[in-house]
Amino acid sequence: MQTDLGGKVAFVTGGAGAIGSAIVKRLSQNGACVVIADINIDGAKTLASTLPDAMAVEVDIRSEAAIRAAIDATMDRYRRLDILVNNAGVNTLAYRVNIDSFPSEEWDRITTIDLDGLFLVSRHALPSMLAGGRGGRIVNIASVLGIAAMRLQSPFIAAKAGIIHVTRSMALELGPQGIVTNCIAPGSIMTELTKKLFYGDDGTFAGKTEAFMQHLPLGRPGMPEEIAEATLFLSSSACRYVNGQTLAVDGGWTAGFMM
Repeated sequence: MQTDLGGKVAFVTGGAGAIGSAIVKRLSQNGACVVIADINIDGAKTLASTLPDAMAVEVDIRSEAAIRAAIDATMDRYRRLDILVNNAGVNTLAYRVNIDSFPSEEWDRITTIDLDGLFLVSRHALPSMLAGGRGGRIVNIASVLGIAAMRLQSPFIAAKAGIIHVTRSMALELGPQGIVTNCIAPGSIMTELTKKLFYGDDGTFAGKTEAFMQHLPLGRPGMPEEIAEATLFLSSSACRYVNGQTLAVDGGWTAGFMM
């Protein structure tokens, strides 16, 4: 789709990653000024240099001081914040084990980044979004595993389910102030992690790709650009009356079990 985001400022966490960079590019292509917030500052700067109006900020979303500094830098440059995309997140390759064997430190790392980080970024971004009285858009990136669980990923599943529910809470709280909040639940998206899991020689699901794809009605993994397209819709003026919803972009994965 094409829409007019001219004059809008978007803040995208994890903006230098596969999905994040696709989102950044799509918002920019539709006229938004984009702040690329990422712990990978070199990647963020490289991406920003290719766009008409973008800036890179180094952010570890576990750090409130880093988040505050990034929001302050955004306001110093653009004087407004209209769109927040909470995209940053992690999973694990090292530990795909039952919950009774899952290391507590790894549980803490995943939930702290994926769920607590979203809370902290939202908490510090909202005063700037609300200050102008123009309303805004928040798009939270969860996962289909927050809707339908799989084995061996308990902290990731807990965090993503939490994101889906906190999206509903944010919609109830912020809707009266003109801020629309929605969630995207990606399915199997072709990122570096997906490549390692399914196509790497030592990947957890190596050799099972064909069987897995047979469970997907569309028979293929998704691409980062397909998540970006959904983000664009939820960030646009077309999304005026959609609030508190979770959009599964998963090729039909969560529609039901294919026999």
